[in-house]
Amino acid sequence: MSSPTLDVEPRQSARPTWAEISLSALRQNFRAVQTHVGPKVITCAVIKADAYGHGATPCALALEAEGAKWFGVTTTDEGVPLRNGGLRGRILLMTGFWKGEEEEVIRRKLTATVWEAWHVDLLNRAAQSLGAPPQPVHLKIDSGMGRLGVTLENLSAICDVIKRSPNVTLEGISTHFASAEVLDAAENARQIATFETAVRVVKEHGLTPTLRHMDNTGAIFAQPHTWNEMVRPGIALYGYVLPQMKSGKPCNGNPLTLSPVLSWKSRIISLKRMPAGQSLGYGGTFVTKAPSRIAVLPVGYADGYNRALSNRGRVIVRGSYAPIVGTVSMDLTLIDVTGVPGADEGDEVLLIGSSGEVRVDATELARYCGTVPYEILCGISKRVPRLHLP
Repeated sequence: MSSPTLDVEPRQSARPTWAEISLSALRQNFRAVQTHVGPKVITCAVIKADAYGHGATPCALALEAEGAKWFGVTTTDEGVPLRNGGLRGRILLMTGFWKGEEEEVIRRKLTATVWEAWHVDLLNRAAQSLGAPPQPVHLKIDSGMGRLGVTLENLSAICDVIKRSPNVTLEGISTHFASAEVLDAAENARQIATFETAVRVVKEHGLTPTLRHMDNTGAIFAQPHTWNEMVRPGIALYGYVLPQMKSGKPCNGNPLTLSPVLSWKSRIISLKRMPAGQSLGYGGTFVTKAPSRIAVLPVGYADGYNRALSNRGRVIVRGSYAPIVGTVSMDLTLIDVTGVPGADEGDEVLLIGSSGEVRVDATELARYCGTVPYEILCGISKRVPRLHLP
């Protein structure tokens, strides 16, 4: 007897919680950054972490159509789907590759960041084995952040490894600021000096990288003297700049007009009238002080809607703010719509977005949650469908 046929065709989710991605806003943000740094500086569009939760392949293709030539990802596993999706531009593996990935790096024409001798050795041998041309690499310098990168004391040794590897060529040299957005941070000057020393050492070894890059979004706006030949904007492409400052003198705002690319939406799926004194949600952390209209939204922390928003955050309903009441649970969130005339089941609710002069963005949510907009955007789970709009 034959087995039953299962319906495995993909379908468009009808769940009333979704995110809308404005590709036109994304393209405009890229144009704004590229215009700001000028035509002589390459803008490497950072689309790691699924384009900060926006959907890497659709965003990358839109940016490539807008003129982007370079794209920054974290891992080989992030680069391969972009190639499968038709991206033709250069893809920089900003945190390198792991042992066993070197042939895939070459086959997919990914550009590896290196800082260990074994990175160079593996690529050199793999390129020879595959009969591939010399592989361009970017050497990462640890200029003071203490994460990835070669230190000055070990720099000469890896330069020697690169020089004796005929199937590897040094195309770029990079580093990363720890406090780029703080203008008077002492470590910025130290990192710049360290990086300049590293560039000099590399050249003294007869290596001639044509691309120097050290600037993320914060540095692009706060440290324009460090643009060099390439910059690596991430969060700016998605409409946010300088989300959280350390102590010190911050950059004076955003010199560009950038638009948030992502709007996060849901709908009211249930609406109840509650008497005064009614406790709401897990633990009864909110008790109504007066008769209230309480709406239920089909979104919770399993969707990335942070539990720290409990009794603190707000959403937008019919152009008005409505506060979150009670504890944000795994799948559901309660809001008080008593002050929203006409609120009803089926109404669209903005978790992130704007309606007229009323706005809730990832920066606001991050403030309530004690984090940064990056985490808010990246934290929107795969359970939330992304709708990419032209």
